[in-house]
Amino acid sequence: MDERVSRLMRRAEEEGLVDVAYTETDTPVGRLLVAATPRGLVRVSFPRESYDEVLGELADRLSPRVLEVPARLDEVRRELDEYFTGGRRRFELPLDWSLTTSDFRRRVLERTALIPYGETISYREAAAAAGNDRAVRAAGTALGANPIPIVVPCHRVLRTGGALGGYGGGLDTKRYLLQLEGGG
Repeated sequence: MDERVSRLMRRAEEEGLVDVAYTETDTPVGRLLVAATPRGLVRVSFPRESYDEVLGELADRLSPRVLEVPARLDEVRRELDEYFTGGRRRFELPLDWSLTTSDFRRRVLERTALIPYGETISYREAAAAAGNDRAVRAAGTALGANPIPIVVPCHRVLRTGGALGGYGGGLDTKRYLLQLEGGG
């Protein structure tokens, strides 16, 4: 990035003109796009998602003032690095749930955020924890739409009987994350 662009980005940040900051970070599961608002981490995007579409979604749903500001995401990148190298079992990042579209989905994701490292629950257990043990498909939909994967560990939710189910980052990524945690 040239110095002029860097200067403009710093100025926008200093003047409070950035509502959503984003950057990319390298991980063993590929290059992730991470984004945060002043309230906290709002989005983690896998390489299989179009970054242009993700940035467009952030602009449409949160604010058009989306700018690449890597420094604002240093803590996110640090905690992800620690997780992938085995030095972190629990994320301590503030989260912004703005992209979660319903109370039920938010309850599912909040419960998912509490699943301990190396442990798993079933989709039925996730639904029950959110208040409706019969809403297994809806819980699966909520987990499939998780805007903050890895940090909100939807990879720790499995089908009854232990089958993987789906995963936004792909089944190879889900398998990798479970193996990293010693549960796969």
